[in-house]
Amino acid sequence: MRQMRQMRQMDKVISVVWLALLGAVITMLVFPVSRGIFVSLTELHPYAMGLAKIALLGTMGELLSGKIVNGTWRLRGIRLPERMLVWGFLGIVFAAVFPLFSFGVDGLLRHGLLPGEQSVFLTAFWKSFFMNLIFAFPMMVFHRVTDTLIDRGQLFTRWPLVDVYTSIDWRSMFHIVGAACIWFWVPAHTVTFMLPSQYRVIMAALLAVVLGAILGAAKRMAAKR
Repeated sequence: MRQMRQMRQMDKVISVVWLALLGAVITMLVFPVSRGIFVSLTELHPYAMGLAKIALLGTMGELLSGKIVNGTWRLRGIRLPERMLVWGFLGIVFAAVFPLFSFGVDGLLRHGLLPGEQSVFLTAFWKSFFMNLIFAFPMMVFHRVTDTLIDRGQLFTRWPLVDVYTSIDWRSMFHIVGAACIWFWVPAHTVTFMLPSQYRVIMAALLAVVLGAILGAAKRMAAKR
């Protein structure tokens, strides 16, 4: 009984810390001075800031999905530093991918290979569409592979990719993660690309919480099956 009470108290403490971290990020983005510093640092050090933002918020989203599914926070036994490392690596990738698809679609529009050059909405839509069509699902599959390796304690060993690939519940990946590319990520990133470039990184960082939750939900549904 006492142990259960202590576990509930610890769960409340973790909830407070999680909300405090999210509140701190939102507060930093609300006030002009702190937001200006954040944007300036992102422009000066895009890769380092990409690593820091996504390592924090992506991991928070993954932890949140566990809380939603299981009813309690789980920190022990999940190799949290390794998960943050993977999220940080993805943050570095995101720092290159957003301008890659933004500049690429701008070129297609400029040469008349896509309609809507004069439309802010269509320009943003095409950028979001191609990024999610080409990049989003493979990136999420990569994260699922590394997640499996972390669970097995094999992230820093030679990766048994064939074994990991065949162990993935592809039905859950396509039904949850793949479908989310259409119903959630295309609209969400359309809004992101409609923002001025200096604010896209802010939106992308906040969306990392949702990304972590979606990937975590797919993993846990597969585990239940």
